[in-house]
Amino acid sequence: MAFTFEKTKLPGVIIIQPQVFGDSRGYFMETYKKGDYAAAGIDKEFVQDNESSSTKGVLRGLHFQKDHTQGKLVRVTHGEVFDVAVDVRPGSETFGQWVGVTLSSEKKNMFYIPEGFAHGFLVLSDTAEFVYKCTDVYDPKSEGGIPWNDASINVEWPKLDCEYKTSEKDEKHESFKDQDFSWAAKWL
Repeated sequence: MAFTFEKTKLPGVIIIQPQVFGDSRGYFMETYKKGDYAAAGIDKEFVQDNESSSTKGVLRGLHFQKDHTQGKLVRVTHGEVFDVAVDVRPGSETFGQWVGVTLSSEKKNMFYIPEGFAHGFLVLSDTAEFVYKCTDVYDPKSEGGIPWNDASINVEWPKLDCEYKTSEKDEKHESFKDQDFSWAAKWL
């Protein structure tokens, strides 16, 4: 198998380490192989690929889509980020809990966040390029979010030598406890 799959405390959220073949010329790795992923419990069809570039201190999230709910396979092709998944599935034993992992172009690790989870990341390096595969298309009418600093979730974001940079939209999300997550219950 070309990958190592590490389960986290959140069911379905998986850290993935590809096998990397390198020498003085560079490296080669597979980033996705349907059969290997299916054997690890990620039996999904990915329908959209996205890429973003951000500078140090940019914090994107915590995002979700109520309709067209997306599972995401994320990785960093340049730089380093702290990536977070939050369980928003009512009735789940881990509802409201989070898990985070540092993803980097050096480690070449990846993170799978299934449907029914909010997602966000903080850029730790001077710049970072972030790419991800999604199981459904982006639909701006169904997007939602949780404040990155919501006290009831209490994500332990890494401290940086600069201020966090968030979008105006991300500063306006309702608190976790004030939202109706019934749409996510189907992902249990």
